[in-house]
Amino acid sequence: MSNNISFILHKPQLSENIGACARAMKNFDFQKMIVVDPKPIFPNDKILATSVGAKDVINKSKTFKDLKNIDFKRKIAFLFGSEASGLSNNEISYCNYTLQIPTNPKFKSLNLSHSLIIIAHYVSSILKSKTLKFLKSSKVKTATKREILLMADLCIKNLDEINFFKPKEKKPIMLENLRNIFYRMELSSKETRILSGVFASLGKKR
Repeated sequence: MSNNISFILHKPQLSENIGACARAMKNFDFQKMIVVDPKPIFPNDKILATSVGAKDVINKSKTFKDLKNIDFKRKIAFLFGSEASGLSNNEISYCNYTLQIPTNPKFKSLNLSHSLIIIAHYVSSILKSKTLKFLKSSKVKTATKREILLMADLCIKNLDEINFFKPKEKKPIMLENLRNIFYRMELSSKETRILSGVFASLGKKR
């Protein structure tokens, strides 16, 4: 199961944090790291030194310029924001769920690698638990991120053609809201195909 889980570092600022994140991942037997638009050169000697015994995680990691290039067919991924600014609303709109680690309200700031190791430990404990049983119906297939993205693109294309996004300066936030709605509906593949058919038909009617 841990092979289906990726940890995405979005615009990490410090080499030390990237290395520490790799070490934290390996502590709990996770191997898949994705680094999006890192500030330091990746990889570099400081990253490898800080990763200590987790150099293999760094060497096998993948880098991307932005979130749009990531393979949405991955099973599960946890997205961590930049140390400087966290995640923007636009970046969050690509996620199915958001979570917040409960900390002291008067001192909420957590180091990037500390945040990751808390999540890695929690997820690892769930995977190893023998008391939790997950039953999945063979008749219902959850829609992939790519299926939802293609459906959303079809909807947006048709809305564009009827000049729905007005005024133009509000279009980015309107697109974020639409993605949030679609990604968090937990649609099945069948439901996604039905909605895609509806959006396609509406386009033909004009």
